[in-house]
This record gives sequence, C-alpha cells and structure tokens, in this order.
Amino acid sequence: MLLWCPDWPVIAAEIVLGLPAAQPVAVVHGNRVIACSETARQEGVRRGLRRREAQSRCPRLTVVEHDPGRDARAFEPVVGAVEEVAVGVEVIRPGALAFAARGPSRYFGGEEAAAERIVEQVAQACEVESQVGIAEGVFAAGLAARGGRVIPPGGTPAFLRAQPIEAIERPELTDLLKRLGLKTLGDFAALPAGDVLARFGFDGALVHRLAAGFDHRPLAVRRPPPDLEVSETYDEPLERVDVAAFAGRALAERLHDKLAAYGLACTRLGIEAVTANGQELHRVWRHDGTLTAAAIAERVRWQLDGWLTGARRGAPARPTAGLVRLRLIPDGVLVHLGLQPGLWGDAGADRERAHRAFSRVQGLLGPESVVTPVFGGGRNADDQIRLVPWGDERDPHRPAAPHADPVPGIETHPVLPPHVQPALTFTEPGDPDLVPGVRDELAPVRERRAQEETRPRPAAHPEPDTVTVVAVPPGGRRRQRTAKPPVRPPWPGRLPRPAPALVLTRPLPAVVLDRDGEPVGVSARLELTGSPAALIVERARPVAITGWAGPWPVEERWWDPAESRRRARFQVVLADGRAFLLSLAAGHWAVDALYD
Repeated sequence: MLLWCPDWPVIAAEIVLGLPAAQPVAVVHGNRVIACSETARQEGVRRGLRRREAQSRCPRLTVVEHDPGRDARAFEPVVGAVEEVAVGVEVIRPGALAFAARGPSRYFGGEEAAAERIVEQVAQACEVESQVGIAEGVFAAGLAARGGRVIPPGGTPAFLRAQPIEAIERPELTDLLKRLGLKTLGDFAALPAGDVLARFGFDGALVHRLAAGFDHRPLAVRRPPPDLEVSETYDEPLERVDVAAFAGRALAERLHDKLAAYGLACTRLGIEAVTANGQELHRVWRHDGTLTAAAIAERVRWQLDGWLTGARRGAPARPTAGLVRLRLIPDGVLVHLGLQPGLWGDAGADRERAHRAFSRVQGLLGPESVVTPVFGGGRNADDQIRLVPWGDERDPHRPAAPHADPVPGIETHPVLPPHVQPALTFTEPGDPDLVPGVRDELAPVRERRAQEETRPRPAAHPEPDTVTVVAVPPGGRRRQRTAKPPVRPPWPGRLPRPAPALVLTRPLPAVVLDRDGEPVGVSARLELTGSPAALIVERARPVAITGWAGPWPVEERWWDPAESRRRARFQVVLADGRAFLLSLAAGHWAVDALYD
C-alpha cells in the first residue's frame, strides 16, 4: 500500500512559505519545472519546461526554488499521521510512503476500507489531500496510486504490461527503449533478463525487474519512537494545590521510571492540564542538566501552584474549574549514560539554585520573561548584543574575531581635548581631490606596509591572508596535517573599546555645538566643520565637552537603498563626568549609548 500526495513540492511550499497552492505555482530546479499546481497545469505549465517558457505560458506564475529539506520537514507530520493507524512505514521520498497492506486491511475490514481510512486520517490530521494505491510491489503500487486503484492479488503483471514505458521515469533509458520499438512496460518485461543486463547494464536490469512486477528489495520500515509521555485522569477535579502537587509527584515518578527503563534522561519537560470545563493549559520547562524524579515533581508543583492560584500580577485569572487530567511530556531527552557528576561531587550548587529560580520564573511568566545577553559581531553598539531566553543556546548570531582597531590599518587614539582636531582622510597619494594643506594620516601606515611587503618572510609562518604552495617531489613521504580551525573575519568599522555600559532602545536627539555656538557637522571627506565644545540632549541646557574621539565612519548595505545606513560616531566626555556615544546621520545628532 502506497500513499501519494500529488504535487507535494507545491504543497510543502504552501505549508512552509504560505504560498496558496490554489494559484499558479511552480517549483523549479536547475532552471526547469519539477512540480506545478493544478491551476498552473490548466495554463499549460508542465514538468520539464524551462522557467522562461513556463512564465510565458502563465504570466501569473509564482516560481519557487526547490528545497528538499523543506519538502522533508513538511512531510514528517503526514508520516506521523499514517503511523497512528498503520505500522512499518517506509518513506519513499517526500510526498510518498509505503507500508504492508495486510495489517490495516485485516483491521479495517478490507483493503479499500483501509485505504479510505488512511486518506481520511491524513486529511483530518494534516489537511492534505492524498491518494492510495495497492498492488504487489512498491513500484506497481506507486503507479496504482496515480489513479487511486486497488489491484487485486495476481493482477499486478497484467496491470504493469499496459503501462507506458515513460512510467520508469528515466529519460535517457526511456528514449533509447522507444527508439528500439518498446512502447510499454510489457514489451520491455518480455525481453530475456540476461540480454537486458548485457545491453543496458545494471540500471536497465533493475528497471526490467520492476517492469516484470518484482521489487529489488523489501520494505525498509522505520521503527516508531517509544511513547514516553505519562498521563492520568482524575474522577474528582483537583482544586487544591497540595492535592494537585501530590498527584503530580506520583506522575513524575512514573515518568522518571519510564525514561530510566530506556536509559534516557529528561532535559525539557512539558506539562499539560485539562480542566473540567475543557480548558487546556500547557507550559514547557527547560533545564541544562538532567531532571531527576524530585526535580520533575518540583517543577510540576510550581506549575500547578501558578495555575491554581492565579494571583500573579498581570497573569490571567485561575481556571474556572478544577483539573481533571494531567500529562507530562519529555520534550527533550538524551542518553543518561553520557552524564556524570563532577570529580569532587556536585559542583555549582549556587548556579543550580539560580537556574532553578530563573526556570520557575519562566514557567510562571513565559520563556521570554528571563533573557541573557550574548555578545556577537556588529559595527554599532545596538548590533553587538542579542537577548536570548534563559536556557537556550548562547551561540552568537554573527560571530567575529576581536581586533583592537575599528578600521584595519588606522591607529586609534584616546579621547582628545576639544582644541585638537585630527585630519582623517582616506585618499590615496596623487588623488586630485586631495585638498592642499590637509595632512595625510595614512602616509606612515602605507610606508610601514611597504616595508613589511618587501621584507622576506619565513615560510614556516605565513600570514593568515596568504596561501603558501609547497611542491612535493615524486615519491616523497606524505605527512598528515591537522586542519586549522576557520578564522573568523573581523568587522571593519567596529567601535573601539571600551564597550558602552547602557545602549538606549530609542536614541535621544541631540545637538553638538562648537565654540561659536554653531552646529558641528562632518563632510564627505570626514572633516569636522568645527571642534565639538558643547552638547545639548533633547531640551536640556548645554553641557561643555571636555574630551572627544572620532569620527568612526560606517556605511552599511550601500547596495540596498531601502536599508542602507551611513553614519559617523563620536565618543564624548562632558564636564559633569558623563560619557556618551553619539552618532551623526543625515545631519542629525543622537545619543546612542552611555559609558560608565
């Protein structure tokens, strides 16, 4: 028995990407259409057409690139729905699965009744249309599923003999067989097997066996995962916290014993409850170690306390009725044999207590209620920090290698007094736009680089951005070299240290004035129109600037006009002891962050 979901790449795009399959949609791979919707077929789109030809036939066509991972992820719920009524399922490809028909047909009272029940199960659980074909062999069942047919026992060879030769879905072999005068699978199956192997090779012999109604291997069924969740239904509703906690402890011990029988340990626990009025409650608790029976019972008690009291500030009211059903779901499990305590006992007790407190707050208020900062790559202060929920992976979203200077090759200086104004320019020697009298700050850097390039370097210590080619003579002994870890690239234009202590979610508007009371600006050549002398934040009084550093220019996503951002950043110290990170963009100053 083979279940087939028509146009599955299109259906998967609808499930994952939200594209309506009722509209003209085509999935392309290698600039050719591999699947299309029914509406697109009515417009003349067919498999194998080039993208341009398909769009010329249907101008309203929505083209989606083929993604096998997307098709497999979307098909997994369909496999799970079939496994609820049938066992021993093998996934042929995303959109098709096969299993033995004997068990379901005996249980549901016939093969046709079993096929109808499985199609109904998939439609109810996943809202996906499907067709079932039954025959002797996976290949024949797949052809029968195209028309939703049930081939009677012994009728598979006759059914295959009438199928066209294109059913083997091998374009090169199909073209060769058609030129030899073989139009159907029956014509090909009538040839001697030895002659087919000698003329067409192993692939031709395999197709010849399939055309004769024989499979080349049995079903490779997958074993369903064990059901690890535990649940209990109560005749009397649980309305008191102590009674519910006692029931939850018994349920937690059952779950721990069940996981121990499989050699597993729980790291993420799901708690579900159903009230007498049908209200469903659900919460997930995370833990970076393994949850013991006492730890599971403790979290169940915390959660039941939060549900039944309902006295938290800003939380919904308690349920209108008692709990009649509890269920514990081990949402995350791992092999318990790989964990062991520390060498000197259970270390980190203080950290464990803090983790339990944070986990309890998460269980009561939600996973996003407790977040921790993760430092990553970025050019601005607001881009380098990402907040992640407590217990999640703390890997940086955009990793980067640290470097001391914000611009490679440009030396940074400490905060300068207001009467000093450095001339920063990026022009090359001989640039006609170089203003006479402007000091070239990059000249010493270029001279130092030129000396380093001309200086001979030892071959044993190549630079990270160079490639050393070593010629090995013939017959030389090969030496195994260990692969070096990849070098993370820096972020040019990154702010120099120290990092701000407080980054504002909404920058404060500001004005920077020079000694004459005129607004300070930055030209396209990064030259200041005046020396910063005073700062006005919003509508406050001006405060004198005792020191400043900058500008640190940055221009991001210049290729996208909608998301491009160009700014110059400054570090300033005021007379009252405060230190700010300022930015100038489109002629407007703003306070982005504060320093300690």
